[in-house]
Amino acid sequence: MLRRHALALGAAVAASPFAARAQQSGADAWPSRPVTILVPFVAGGPSDTVARVIAQYAGQSLSQPVVVENRAGANGEVASRLLARAQPDGHTLLVGSIGVFAINAALRPNLGYDPLAFSPITLAVTTPNVLVVNPDKVPATDLRSLIDWLRRNRGRTSYSTSGVGSSDQMTMELFKQLTDTDPTHVPYAGGAAAATDLIAGTVELSFQNLGTVAAHIQGGRLRPIMVTSAERHPVLPGVPTAAEAGMRDFVVTSWQALMAPPGMPAPLVRRVHAAATEALRHPEGRQRLEQIGFTIEANSPEAYAAFQREEVERWRKVIQTAGIKPE
Repeated sequence: MLRRHALALGAAVAASPFAARAQQSGADAWPSRPVTILVPFVAGGPSDTVARVIAQYAGQSLSQPVVVENRAGANGEVASRLLARAQPDGHTLLVGSIGVFAINAALRPNLGYDPLAFSPITLAVTTPNVLVVNPDKVPATDLRSLIDWLRRNRGRTSYSTSGVGSSDQMTMELFKQLTDTDPTHVPYAGGAAAATDLIAGTVELSFQNLGTVAAHIQGGRLRPIMVTSAERHPVLPGVPTAAEAGMRDFVVTSWQALMAPPGMPAPLVRRVHAAATEALRHPEGRQRLEQIGFTIEANSPEAYAAFQREEVERWRKVIQTAGIKPE
């Protein structure tokens, strides 16, 4: 009887205005120690770049340092498991990609955690992918000639990606379905490594985030064929869209988002959201990201959560059609 009374009293206190004020006070006190932003890939890739911009400019406005910790492995599973086990107090966050937060949910039913259960903070940035080829290995200069070349060389070509279940793999799988081509998948531990081996000629082609390959394109080390945005991108104004190149309705947006552990209180979500989006909109940070092809989104937690659910369903259909299995 006493235990039931104690539980009832506890529930009443938790629902009281006093408890709500205490929860708000906890949000106001954040951060009370250094904040860690996990990155599920090696340094140098899109997620790492976005995380470091948030860390630098949020760290300037908060009372505690914000540090980036790279925890690569299994296309985001290593870092995601750490986030799933972390306390929902705002001191452990994760910047991850479409692969980590959407494609994994569609591709890997037995993750041991649910990417849709993380506390959404914001869709940080979006960017198109770019279809690029090694100019020494591939003679094609446009989409039509590339498709013809791939068909003539069936079973003898390969493409690099930032990992199994990444947006670059999904984009290529969709491309293969639509063009009746069959380059072999060669996964790497991040976009930077995938681009490095493409430049070296280990593989012949790849779909990569614009930010990963823009400098290599401008330096002549990679040849662009098309971008997957609906309109030409200002960073590569001379590169046609997929529609202009001959593939209508082939629009793919890669993205990076900021998430927190499951169950984070709403007032604390709003506090973290305010710090993160302020950092993304910082003039210097914005310039850094836009120069390499990112579009700043910095939307609300609610808008990002709805967007994430839509992306999971979109890529689930591609995965099922292609018969893609986790490796």
